[in-house]
Amino acid sequence: MTSSTPNSGAINLDPWFGHYAERASGLSASEVRALFAVASRPEVVSLAGGMPFVRALPQDLVSDALDRVMRDSGPTALQYGSGQGVPALREQILEIMALEGISASSDDVVVTTGSQQALDLVAKLFIDPGDVILAEAPSYVGAIGVFRSYQATMVHLETDADGLVPEALAEGIRRIRADGRTIKFLYTIPNFHNPAGVTLSAERRPEIVRICAEAGVLILEDNPYGLLHFDEPVPDALRSLNPDGIIYLGSFSKTLAPGFRVGWALAPHAIREKLVLAAEAAILCPSSFSQLVISQYLATADWKAQINEFRGVYRDRRDAMLDALGEHLPDLSWNVPNGGFYIWVTLPDDLDSKAMLPRAVTELVAYTPGTAFFADGNGRHNMRLSFCYPPPEAIRLGIRRLATVIAGERDLLETFAGTGRLTPNGSGDSVTAPPPDLS
Repeated sequence: MTSSTPNSGAINLDPWFGHYAERASGLSASEVRALFAVASRPEVVSLAGGMPFVRALPQDLVSDALDRVMRDSGPTALQYGSGQGVPALREQILEIMALEGISASSDDVVVTTGSQQALDLVAKLFIDPGDVILAEAPSYVGAIGVFRSYQATMVHLETDADGLVPEALAEGIRRIRADGRTIKFLYTIPNFHNPAGVTLSAERRPEIVRICAEAGVLILEDNPYGLLHFDEPVPDALRSLNPDGIIYLGSFSKTLAPGFRVGWALAPHAIREKLVLAAEAAILCPSSFSQLVISQYLATADWKAQINEFRGVYRDRRDAMLDALGEHLPDLSWNVPNGGFYIWVTLPDDLDSKAMLPRAVTELVAYTPGTAFFADGNGRHNMRLSFCYPPPEAIRLGIRRLATVIAGERDLLETFAGTGRLTPNGSGDSVTAPPPDLS
């Protein structure tokens, strides 16, 4: 059975195409998701996905916690639990957030299936079709997908080496409201931003909070990387400056392991009630098993020392990438992150990171095109390079291969420039390369 879209004449092979809700049109596979298939091919150096290096976590730390949970609390671990999360873990989460200046009550912590679910729950609670979400330029691809699925419009705001620019935020709020549009919240990743790698400066933090408070704009603070600093801790969280106006999202995916799928939201009290109800409607309750294992790990292991071990691993890999970029691609520009997983590279204006990706895969290196991190089609002259997963020697190999890709692309452009043609296809249109086989 086939169907066609109205007035298009195109054949659609999905027999239920006309039955989907309108918001389903916002669901599409991200460029990052497609690239995870590349990472599984051993011959490809993947600088694309932000996968934590979980092998740096001693297995006995986790296996001991697993054994204790099953021995002491097996029936509870394997049973349904609270929709808000295990009370003991919520208390321990307070200790973690205290490292970034947050003082809170465990009553206002909601444990979720990764912080991605918390992001989805907040979007579900607040977004009506056509609402505006403010975000840095660029922004996290997973957030873009969530907001698009709820039919929101993302408006990107200027970001520089010190993070979100306060004047751009104030002007964005003024302009959008002058147009009669509704702003639901500011989504921000202030620490070791994904993908830009920058950290919001201490000087700008109170200014960002003040602008939003005076304008009545809620802040959604996403902080999966904050404890993974290399030289010095980040400034206190935005949440510490205005508990009533900020929802804070945290996660164990980067500081422990993503396979547990445990994150959390710290919300103002009234919002917390709604979050719990939304979570129960979606999944009944987060995994009791995963929560109890993490709680046991936090109670018995030196988790701060383990986070420090992760810092050393990622610092070495960042340094390897920076050295390789300086050696093989010195004419490009990039940020120097002081933590997290990512380096944001800016290409010359004549290079297109998305169109160049098929050549990169052919040369056995993968990266994430900058277009994945913009809701408005920008980012073609940028790429995100992840240094978290490959070892230093693989990172250096990957950058050498990337340099070969860029050199080949430049040679191709020079060849066609010599023919007098505007582009390789002889037209004034940009060239779109066929998508790589990422299977």
